[in-house]
Amino acid sequence: MRRLAAALDTGAASLYVYFRSTEQLYAALLDELIGEVALPSLGAEEPWRDRLATVMTSYVMVLFEFPSVARLSVFTRPSGPNSLRLLEELLSLLDEGGVESGAAAWGVDLLIQYATSTAAEHSTRNEQPGTIDDDSDVSRAIATVSADTHPHLSKLRDALVAGEAQERFRWGLEVILTGIADQKVARVPRSYLSLLKRPSG
Repeated sequence: MRRLAAALDTGAASLYVYFRSTEQLYAALLDELIGEVALPSLGAEEPWRDRLATVMTSYVMVLFEFPSVARLSVFTRPSGPNSLRLLEELLSLLDEGGVESGAAAWGVDLLIQYATSTAAEHSTRNEQPGTIDDDSDVSRAIATVSADTHPHLSKLRDALVAGEAQERFRWGLEVILTGIADQKVARVPRSYLSLLKRPSG
């Protein structure tokens, strides 16, 4: 906050008038970027899954342009108008697809997590050239495993590294959507949810 205040030629205390914490500032920044996500027009003729894939791909690409924000997005939950607009669009598409309401409510969280982690992972690789070597090391290690000690790795060595990033992302979306569409969410008592959130010990 001090560095941002210095860049704006003001004091950190002035910023706290608008943001209670750096986390709230990050959330506002992320929400601003989410405003750039392309949403399908009303009455579009494309199937709902294709339109949902368009939204999620646009979300990934927006974050991909800003690696630092992409990494922050893994830990930040924005609640601004653009984020609510995105959630509304996703829920609307899931509803159009006949997804049960409870599954849609929980499933939209999975979709955001999947797209967010994808953006953070690939933007980091793009920003830090050394990570490309890491990928090559993994590919080389898989290529040289013995069928005697690693039979499954050996059998699937080509498939493990095959496919373009966009192709694999869309495949993952389809897996998640198929799972969401096939599920119903039991109503979990709120007291049970609070137990899950308690720190251990």
